[in-house]
Amino acid sequence: MKILVVNAGSSSLKYQLIDMSNKAVLCKGNCERIGTDGKYTHKVPGREPEKQAYSLPTHNEAIKLVLSLLTDPQKGVIKSVEVIDAVGHRIAHGGEKYRSSTVINNEVLQYLEGIVPINPLHGPPAIAGIRACMAQMPGKLQVGVFDTGFYGDIPDYRYIYPLPLKYYTEQKIRRYGFHGTSHRYVTTRAAELVGKDLNSLKIITCHLGNGSSVTATQGGKAIDTSMGFTPQEGVVMGTRSGSFDPTVLTYIMKQEGLTPDQAEDLINKKSGLLGLTGISNDAYDIQKAAAAGNETARLAQKIVANSVKKLIGSYFAELNGLDVLVFTAGIGEFDEDIRRLTCSNLEALGIKIDLEKNDHAPRGEEFELTAPGAKVRTFIIPTNEELMIARDTAALIK
Repeated sequence: MKILVVNAGSSSLKYQLIDMSNKAVLCKGNCERIGTDGKYTHKVPGREPEKQAYSLPTHNEAIKLVLSLLTDPQKGVIKSVEVIDAVGHRIAHGGEKYRSSTVINNEVLQYLEGIVPINPLHGPPAIAGIRACMAQMPGKLQVGVFDTGFYGDIPDYRYIYPLPLKYYTEQKIRRYGFHGTSHRYVTTRAAELVGKDLNSLKIITCHLGNGSSVTATQGGKAIDTSMGFTPQEGVVMGTRSGSFDPTVLTYIMKQEGLTPDQAEDLINKKSGLLGLTGISNDAYDIQKAAAAGNETARLAQKIVANSVKKLIGSYFAELNGLDVLVFTAGIGEFDEDIRRLTCSNLEALGIKIDLEKNDHAPRGEEFELTAPGAKVRTFIIPTNEELMIARDTAALIK
């Protein structure tokens, strides 16, 4: 069984073709700068990656290109599009309706179009990617895998904000959570690594990258998460501020005469690591600057780690204990400074990592960081959202 996984962004379209018989990635790539000058990267294991400029006016042309690359006699990996059994789409937002992966039809598309006001950045490109696949592969099964779906079991007292209740009942303003596919994958993998039934475990997963979130799960179900109505809430991120006193923003708006759009731009694109340091939104650049003695970079690292640490403590209380702590995504997997700062002084919660292992953890591999005697097992687990999407898609093939 072969599943094509598609992740459509506003000006990009990432893809992987996965053979579900052995979970092998047959090829993967990225169509970039859709709508402008266009280019693509196509990678087949064991071959040199192909990178070329290519006119991509819309997502429809991007999908057409992907299918031609997959079936090309020299560059491709399959003889015909017919051998693709289904297409799995990463969809950031499923609103309140879609809490599990779903076969996409016109009813689903109409619903997704209806919730664009609460998902203005990710909704339109996801819909464009789905429609392009439907146009280029008529009759092929299309499945939506929703990042928000993992949070369908969070109780109402954790997702309703303490605003006048009409904002929830009338406008559906609430905590939705994001990165759910990633959290679901590493949670499942953590249970496998410790050799226990997922239903018996309390797990906290830290997806730390340019966008970051922390999720608490009990028995394989999410019970709380740090991102909220949008991906802005929670941990300090690359360019996003994360959580802070909201009246600070209204104060700045009044003082500087900012419009709502300018204020949103400030907390979404000009804050976080970039805003704190003025150096970069990339944690690797901040790590290098900190190692070179830049005190502002060191301060930023402490602020980020503290924002994660507070969530771990909060979720420990909500879970009434903890069995496994997981770090994943770019910062979680590769930034030993953030992991060390986050896990320091958490011995009272049973969390203690081996500092030598932390500083020399292999790149891009599953690795245990647990110190001798620690009650909580701590892991680095590289995420694999594409495989999770492919699994969900395969499960819906009749």
